[in-house]
Amino acid sequence: MFTLFDSIIIGTEIDIVVYLQCLGCALVCGVITAAAAAIRSRTSKSFLISLILLPMIVSTVIMMVNGSIGTGVAVMGAFSLIRFRSVPGKARDIAAIFLSMTAGLACASGYVAIALLFTVLVAVILAVLSLIPFGQEREMDLHITVPETLRFAGAFDDLFKQYTSACRLVRARTTNMGSLYKLQYRVRLKQASQMQAFIDELRCRNGNLEISLCELLENAEEL
Repeated sequence: MFTLFDSIIIGTEIDIVVYLQCLGCALVCGVITAAAAAIRSRTSKSFLISLILLPMIVSTVIMMVNGSIGTGVAVMGAFSLIRFRSVPGKARDIAAIFLSMTAGLACASGYVAIALLFTVLVAVILAVLSLIPFGQEREMDLHITVPETLRFAGAFDDLFKQYTSACRLVRARTTNMGSLYKLQYRVRLKQASQMQAFIDELRCRNGNLEISLCELLENAEEL
């Protein structure tokens, strides 16, 4: 009934036209996935390139197997030599990788319309979810340097109560031969417009030493 969602591959033989059609569809799916993954996210160029190329690579590998047990074992042996030594990625990045792989598998089976529809729908959902201001996105990292003479436990509680809706001490360490403490807090500001006033109040408490208030720091390493 819905011939649009039928496979364009008939039988086991794949000619150059069908292969290029599947590869072109895989490329389009990769571009859509990369564009959706880049929305409101600090994504590296190498990761975006990987998302674009991954559907084409997966599609070609599956087409090479194409029902051949011997070729499938050879491909499995070749990929078993790869050792992924990258750091654990964010859940969003892993989801984007699975999206690219699924699109590539669909293209390899000849279901190009399903691959495009699936990629567009998931990319739209991903983009919409990325634009929704979830609570954790308002959290910020606060770094305060205090002298060793300052009892920092409870020293800033009144300021945190005035300017933040949530605050917790993440880390405290010594520096400068133990003469200074570096404190790291995870805070959530009530109003972003009060950021300067908040920092000025903190400066009066820590002896005008270094203070840093920045967006929530993520793992600097990439996939």
